[in-house]
Amino acid sequence: MKRKDDMLAAIHKELLLRKEEAEHDTIKTIYFGGGTPSLLTLEELQSLMDTIYQHYDVTELPEISLEANPDDLSMQTIKQLSNTKINRLSIGIQSFFEEELQFMNRAHTAKESKECLSAALESFDNVTIDLIFGIPNMSNKKWQENLKTAFDFGVPHISSYALTVEEKTALYHFIKKGKIPPLDENIALDQFNMLIEETENQGFAHYEISNFGKPPYFSKHNISYWLGEKYIGIGPSSHSFNGFERSWNIANNAKYIKALLQNELPCEMEELSVKNRFNEYVMTGLRTIWGVSFDKIEHDFGVDYMHQLKRNAQPFIEKGLLDIKADSILGSTLTITKKGKFLADGIASDLFMI
Repeated sequence: MKRKDDMLAAIHKELLLRKEEAEHDTIKTIYFGGGTPSLLTLEELQSLMDTIYQHYDVTELPEISLEANPDDLSMQTIKQLSNTKINRLSIGIQSFFEEELQFMNRAHTAKESKECLSAALESFDNVTIDLIFGIPNMSNKKWQENLKTAFDFGVPHISSYALTVEEKTALYHFIKKGKIPPLDENIALDQFNMLIEETENQGFAHYEISNFGKPPYFSKHNISYWLGEKYIGIGPSSHSFNGFERSWNIANNAKYIKALLQNELPCEMEELSVKNRFNEYVMTGLRTIWGVSFDKIEHDFGVDYMHQLKRNAQPFIEKGLLDIKADSILGSTLTITKKGKFLADGIASDLFMI
């Protein structure tokens, strides 16, 4: 309990120490995510929101999200959360099938997934879920059933990602020892294309590579990140961006707490070069339906960067992977085609300035 209390005190202190960073800005979104914010009591969450509202300029109707797993969200907890300023739940469902959840070593069951989602949609209008595709031995039919279950619940937003294997994980070792078949990129591609087609049929907009929402349920918080706007991350391991510099907090909880008790910010900072900022904008912009604005490139980085981007993009345009569109607000934009979406990150890296 003391460790938790110390962590909360440190987070409150960081909010106070960093308020000047946002003194000329209006806070439009607040996101409680990473780690397990849903394990905080209602009073603890409320106290954090009170500190934010007291020391920051928060817009009248902000998007305030809470990220949680089904096993963290009882019906009572969901009901209590709905009586706070939190107005969006992000639930890590991952799958509605027991075998997939066990394979991914998730703590919740398929039954808990459905019960939690049902309760969430009774109390919240804005709910998003995470779903994973490309799981070994998961057939296209089961993936389609996962999607149908989400649609039948009436979920207005889905974030969906291909399963990835990190070194030093149990999954990595099982695949290496041959106990589990390796990930098949062709299966992942098939299921990604199914995801695009099925969500489109249900009226979702594929507004970012991994995100599908029914208007107006796009994630305002994530959009601001993808469009290169400023953000402040609070807590251990969190990252921040002010337009020119990126900073990140120390990951060690004890060192984080100790530094803030001494009124010190436990972070490192990196000033981004023009090339780095250009590359980040291309990477994130290409992942969205808004694409990369040539006008913005010219304004922020110069005409040479704009011409170089057009030259680098030409081979991908000829292959039907990229397209140039006219936009009434953004001017001409470079966007990724349906054919290129699964390859978005690789295409973006080939457009980088080195």
